[in-house]
Amino acid sequence: MNFRFRWTALAVLAATLVPATGALAGETAYDAATVARGRYLVTISGCNDCHTPGGGEKGPAVPLQDWLTGVPVGFQGPWGTSYPSNLRLVLNSMSEAQWLEHARKERLPPMPWFNLREMSDADLKAVYAFVRSLGSAGVASPAYVAPGGKVNTPVIVFVPVSPPQQAAALR
Repeated sequence: MNFRFRWTALAVLAATLVPATGALAGETAYDAATVARGRYLVTISGCNDCHTPGGGEKGPAVPLQDWLTGVPVGFQGPWGTSYPSNLRLVLNSMSEAQWLEHARKERLPPMPWFNLREMSDADLKAVYAFVRSLGSAGVASPAYVAPGGKVNTPVIVFVPVSPPQQAAALR
């Protein structure tokens, strides 16, 4: 096998495995319009509010490279303590079909899973394309803690508390 033939064979193999879109062979390649729609849906759905460090406080000022990397602050209530997932790790570990199934499952509060469930397949595929376009980043979020379990992170408590004057009026 001569030198030129080896390089040609290698180039053909590389072109087969990694198309111009960056997708690996067997994966769906997404066009720019689908990725842009996914970004739009993530933005208007408020995904960054919980799934992005500083998303709730800074809104659109959070740099794109930090989007959807999860937050180690738990949401605590009668259900226990749940954490916003690092969606970049989660979606980059799934096929598109797995994502469609995953997105329609009931989740723990305060995740508005019922809104995600109502998205069309096309919308969910656009979200998937956008999140995958960001690549994997960050670390996995802490695991769910059952009610009464030991929590080692900051939490936001979701239990109504009445102001003292209201509590006195209710007695």
